[in-house]
Amino acid sequence: MEKIIKLDKTNIDTEHICCAFSDKKCKDSYELKKGWLKKEFDNGYVFQRIDARAKVFIEYGSAEKGWTPIEAPNYLLVNCFWVSGQYKGQGYGKELLKLALDDAKLQGKDGLATVVGTNKFHFMSDTKWLLKQGFETCEQLPSGFSLLVKKINAKANNPKFKESVKSGECDDKNGIVVYYSNRCPFSEYHVTTSLTETAKKRKLPLIINKLDTMEKAQLAPTPATIFSLFYNGKFVTTDLSVCLDSRFDKIVKL
Repeated sequence: MEKIIKLDKTNIDTEHICCAFSDKKCKDSYELKKGWLKKEFDNGYVFQRIDARAKVFIEYGSAEKGWTPIEAPNYLLVNCFWVSGQYKGQGYGKELLKLALDDAKLQGKDGLATVVGTNKFHFMSDTKWLLKQGFETCEQLPSGFSLLVKKINAKANNPKFKESVKSGECDDKNGIVVYYSNRCPFSEYHVTTSLTETAKKRKLPLIINKLDTMEKAQLAPTPATIFSLFYNGKFVTTDLSVCLDSRFDKIVKL
Protein backbone atom coordinates (compact mmCIF):
# COMPACT_ATOMS: atom_id res chain seq x y z
CA MET A 1 0.00 0.00 0.00
CA GLU A 2 1.01 3.59 -0.61
CA LYS A 3 1.74 5.55 2.55
CA ILE A 4 -0.87 7.99 3.83
CA ILE A 5 0.11 11.61 4.36
CA LYS A 6 -1.61 14.40 6.25
CA LEU A 7 -1.94 17.84 4.67
CA ASP A 8 -1.55 20.98 6.75
CA LYS A 9 -0.38 24.56 6.37
CA THR A 10 3.23 23.49 6.06
CA ASN A 11 2.78 21.34 2.96
CA ILE A 12 -0.53 22.19 1.27
CA ASP A 13 1.06 24.67 -1.15
CA THR A 14 3.22 21.92 -2.65
CA GLU A 15 0.85 18.93 -2.31
CA HIS A 16 -2.23 18.19 -4.42
CA ILE A 17 -5.72 17.84 -2.95
CA CYS A 18 -6.83 14.87 -5.07
CA CYS A 19 -9.61 16.40 -7.17
CA ALA A 20 -9.18 18.71 -10.20
CA PHE A 21 -5.38 18.89 -9.98
CA SER A 22 -5.11 18.38 -13.76
CA ASP A 23 -8.28 20.26 -14.78
CA LYS A 24 -7.03 23.54 -16.26
CA LYS A 25 -10.42 25.22 -16.45
CA CYS A 26 -10.93 24.65 -12.71
CA LYS A 27 -7.52 26.04 -11.74
CA ASP A 28 -8.99 29.03 -9.87
CA SER A 29 -11.57 26.80 -8.16
CA TYR A 30 -8.77 24.44 -7.13
CA GLU A 31 -6.92 27.28 -5.42
CA LEU A 32 -10.13 28.37 -3.69
CA LYS A 33 -10.47 24.88 -2.21
CA LYS A 34 -6.89 25.06 -0.96
CA GLY A 35 -7.67 28.44 0.57
CA TRP A 36 -10.75 26.98 2.26
CA LEU A 37 -8.66 24.15 3.71
CA LYS A 38 -6.01 26.53 5.04
CA LYS A 39 -8.65 28.38 7.04
CA GLU A 40 -10.30 25.20 8.28
CA PHE A 41 -6.99 23.72 9.46
CA ASP A 42 -7.16 26.36 12.20
CA ASN A 43 -10.44 24.72 13.32
CA GLY A 44 -8.83 21.29 13.57
CA TYR A 45 -9.88 20.12 10.11
CA VAL A 46 -8.06 17.05 8.79
CA PHE A 47 -7.22 16.06 5.21
CA GLN A 48 -5.44 12.73 4.73
CA ARG A 49 -4.62 11.04 1.43
CA ILE A 50 -2.32 8.49 -0.08
CA ASP A 51 1.03 9.69 -1.34
CA ALA A 52 0.13 9.37 -5.03
CA ARG A 53 -1.63 11.29 -7.80
CA ALA A 54 -4.98 9.72 -7.11
CA LYS A 55 -8.40 10.34 -5.58
CA VAL A 56 -7.90 8.39 -2.37
CA PHE A 57 -8.54 10.59 0.64
CA ILE A 58 -10.66 11.48 3.66
CA GLU A 59 -11.66 14.84 5.13
CA TYR A 60 -13.14 15.32 8.57
CA GLY A 61 -13.40 17.74 11.47
CA SER A 62 -15.42 18.80 14.48
CA ALA A 63 -19.15 18.56 13.71
CA GLU A 64 -19.78 21.74 15.70
CA LYS A 65 -17.57 23.58 13.22
CA GLY A 66 -18.69 21.63 10.17
CA TRP A 67 -20.13 23.23 7.05
CA THR A 68 -23.22 21.03 7.18
CA PRO A 69 -26.65 21.69 8.76
CA ILE A 70 -26.63 18.95 11.36
CA GLU A 71 -26.58 18.86 15.15
CA ALA A 72 -23.91 16.43 16.30
CA PRO A 73 -22.18 17.72 19.45
CA ASN A 74 -18.97 15.90 20.33
CA TYR A 75 -18.83 14.01 17.02
CA LEU A 76 -16.35 14.20 14.18
CA LEU A 77 -18.05 14.91 10.87
CA VAL A 78 -16.69 12.95 7.90
CA ASN A 79 -16.98 15.01 4.73
CA CYS A 80 -15.38 13.97 1.43
CA PHE A 81 -14.24 10.36 1.58
CA TRP A 82 -13.15 8.78 -1.67
CA VAL A 83 -11.29 5.78 -3.05
CA SER A 84 -11.22 5.65 -6.84
CA GLY A 85 -9.93 3.69 -9.80
CA GLN A 86 -7.18 1.12 -9.35
CA TYR A 87 -7.05 1.72 -5.59
CA LYS A 88 -10.49 0.27 -4.92
CA GLY A 89 -10.62 -3.03 -3.07
CA GLN A 90 -7.12 -2.73 -1.61
CA GLY A 91 -8.02 -1.69 1.92
CA TYR A 92 -7.45 2.04 1.58
CA GLY A 93 -11.00 2.94 2.54
CA LYS A 94 -10.82 0.90 5.73
CA GLU A 95 -7.43 2.35 6.61
CA LEU A 96 -8.56 5.96 6.09
CA LEU A 97 -11.71 5.33 8.09
CA LYS A 98 -9.65 3.78 10.89
CA LEU A 99 -7.49 6.92 11.04
CA ALA A 100 -10.62 9.05 11.51
CA LEU A 101 -12.01 6.71 14.15
CA ASP A 102 -8.70 6.60 16.03
CA ASP A 103 -8.59 10.38 15.93
CA ALA A 104 -12.12 10.56 17.34
CA LYS A 105 -11.13 8.26 20.20
CA LEU A 106 -8.00 10.29 20.90
CA GLN A 107 -10.09 13.48 21.10
CA GLY A 108 -12.68 11.88 23.37
CA LYS A 109 -15.43 12.15 20.77
CA ASP A 110 -18.63 10.12 20.86
CA GLY A 111 -18.14 8.85 17.31
CA LEU A 112 -18.28 9.71 13.63
CA ALA A 113 -21.18 11.22 11.71
CA THR A 114 -21.63 11.69 7.97
CA VAL A 115 -24.28 12.74 5.46
CA VAL A 116 -24.93 10.54 2.43
CA GLY A 117 -27.62 9.80 -0.10
CA THR A 118 -30.08 7.18 1.10
CA ASN A 119 -29.37 5.78 -2.35
CA LYS A 120 -25.89 6.95 -3.35
CA PHE A 121 -25.75 10.58 -4.44
CA HIS A 122 -23.10 12.15 -6.65
CA PHE A 123 -20.17 13.75 -4.80
CA MET A 124 -21.11 11.90 -1.61
CA SER A 125 -19.66 8.81 0.06
CA ASP A 126 -20.76 5.25 -0.71
CA THR A 127 -23.72 4.59 1.58
CA LYS A 128 -23.76 0.80 1.31
CA TRP A 129 -20.04 0.55 2.03
CA LEU A 130 -20.29 2.74 5.11
CA LEU A 131 -23.16 0.65 6.47
CA LYS A 132 -21.00 -2.46 6.03
CA GLN A 133 -18.31 -0.75 8.11
CA GLY A 134 -20.61 -0.39 11.10
CA PHE A 135 -22.31 2.93 10.45
CA GLU A 136 -26.01 3.08 11.27
CA THR A 137 -28.76 5.26 9.88
CA CYS A 138 -30.07 7.66 12.50
CA GLU A 139 -32.25 9.90 10.30
CA GLN A 140 -33.54 10.02 6.73
CA LEU A 141 -35.09 12.89 4.77
CA PRO A 142 -37.79 12.66 2.08
CA SER A 143 -35.39 14.50 -0.24
CA GLY A 144 -33.14 11.42 -0.27
CA PHE A 145 -30.47 12.23 2.31
CA SER A 146 -29.47 10.03 5.23
CA LEU A 147 -27.50 10.86 8.35
CA LEU A 148 -25.22 8.02 9.44
CA VAL A 149 -23.41 7.50 12.73
CA LYS A 150 -20.68 5.19 13.97
CA LYS A 151 -20.62 5.47 17.74
CA ILE A 152 -17.74 5.11 20.13
CA ASN A 153 -19.93 5.99 23.09
CA ALA A 154 -23.03 3.83 22.77
CA LYS A 155 -24.95 6.07 25.20
CA ALA A 156 -24.38 9.28 23.23
CA ASN A 157 -27.31 11.06 21.62
CA ASN A 158 -27.78 10.50 17.90
CA PRO A 159 -26.83 13.29 15.50
CA LYS A 160 -29.79 14.91 13.73
CA PHE A 161 -30.53 17.16 10.78
CA LYS A 162 -31.36 20.79 11.42
CA GLU A 163 -34.85 22.06 10.68
CA SER A 164 -33.63 24.03 7.65
CA VAL A 165 -33.28 20.82 5.60
CA LYS A 166 -36.39 18.94 6.68
CA SER A 167 -38.74 20.13 3.91
CA GLY A 168 -36.40 19.49 0.97
CA GLU A 169 -37.31 22.91 -0.37
CA CYS A 170 -35.68 26.33 -0.56
CA ASP A 171 -37.31 29.74 -0.15
CA ASP A 172 -37.00 30.80 -3.79
CA LYS A 173 -39.61 28.98 -5.88
CA ASN A 174 -38.91 30.29 -9.38
CA GLY A 175 -36.43 28.59 -11.70
CA ILE A 176 -33.01 27.28 -10.77
CA VAL A 177 -31.58 27.90 -7.31
CA VAL A 178 -28.12 26.70 -6.38
CA TYR A 179 -26.25 26.48 -3.10
CA TYR A 180 -22.53 25.77 -3.19
CA SER A 181 -19.27 26.31 -1.35
CA ASN A 182 -15.55 26.09 -2.02
CA ARG A 183 -15.40 22.73 -0.25
CA CYS A 184 -15.01 21.25 -3.76
CA PRO A 185 -12.47 22.38 -6.40
CA PHE A 186 -15.01 21.91 -9.20
CA SER A 187 -17.95 23.88 -7.83
CA GLU A 188 -16.92 27.52 -8.34
CA TYR A 189 -16.16 27.16 -12.05
CA HIS A 190 -19.13 25.01 -12.99
CA VAL A 191 -21.67 27.06 -11.04
CA THR A 192 -20.48 30.49 -12.13
CA THR A 193 -19.59 29.56 -15.72
CA SER A 194 -21.18 26.31 -16.96
CA LEU A 195 -24.52 26.66 -15.17
CA THR A 196 -24.80 30.37 -15.91
CA GLU A 197 -24.47 29.61 -19.62
CA THR A 198 -26.86 26.64 -19.42
CA ALA A 199 -29.57 28.67 -17.68
CA LYS A 200 -29.17 31.61 -20.07
CA LYS A 201 -29.55 29.33 -23.09
CA ARG A 202 -32.85 28.03 -21.69
CA LYS A 203 -33.99 31.47 -20.50
CA LEU A 204 -34.42 30.12 -16.98
CA PRO A 205 -34.13 32.30 -13.87
CA LEU A 206 -30.99 31.46 -11.89
CA ILE A 207 -30.20 32.34 -8.28
CA ILE A 208 -26.74 31.45 -7.00
CA ASN A 209 -26.16 31.24 -3.25
CA LYS A 210 -22.53 30.90 -2.28
CA LEU A 211 -22.05 29.47 1.20
CA ASP A 212 -18.91 31.38 2.08
CA THR A 213 -19.13 31.11 5.87
CA MET A 214 -19.68 28.25 8.28
CA GLU A 215 -22.77 30.03 9.62
CA LYS A 216 -24.40 30.18 6.17
CA ALA A 217 -23.59 26.53 5.50
CA GLN A 218 -25.08 25.42 8.81
CA LEU A 219 -28.35 27.17 7.93
CA ALA A 220 -28.57 25.94 4.34
CA PRO A 221 -31.75 24.20 3.09
CA THR A 222 -29.66 21.24 1.93
CA PRO A 223 -27.27 18.88 3.74
CA ALA A 224 -25.05 18.85 0.62
CA THR A 225 -23.24 22.16 0.88
CA ILE A 226 -20.64 21.33 -1.76
CA PHE A 227 -23.37 21.71 -4.39
CA SER A 228 -27.14 21.37 -4.46
CA LEU A 229 -29.55 22.39 -7.18
CA PHE A 230 -33.21 23.18 -6.63
CA TYR A 231 -35.81 23.74 -9.33
CA ASN A 232 -38.97 25.71 -8.61
CA GLY A 233 -38.18 25.39 -4.91
CA LYS A 234 -37.67 21.62 -4.74
CA PHE A 235 -34.36 19.81 -4.31
CA VAL A 236 -33.21 18.01 -7.46
CA THR A 237 -29.58 16.89 -7.32
CA THR A 238 -26.08 17.04 -5.87
CA ASP A 239 -24.62 16.17 -9.27
CA LEU A 240 -22.39 18.99 -10.50
CA SER A 241 -22.61 17.69 -14.06
CA VAL A 242 -26.14 19.15 -14.17
CA CYS A 243 -24.39 22.47 -14.79
CA LEU A 244 -23.33 21.29 -18.25
CA ASP A 245 -25.54 22.02 -21.23
CA SER A 246 -25.33 18.38 -22.33
CA ARG A 247 -26.51 17.07 -18.96
CA PHE A 248 -29.03 19.57 -17.66
CA ASP A 249 -32.14 18.30 -19.47
CA LYS A 250 -31.37 14.70 -18.52
CA ILE A 251 -31.39 15.56 -14.82
CA VAL A 252 -33.86 18.44 -14.48
CA LYS A 253 -37.30 17.59 -15.85
CA LEU A 254 -38.80 20.90 -16.97
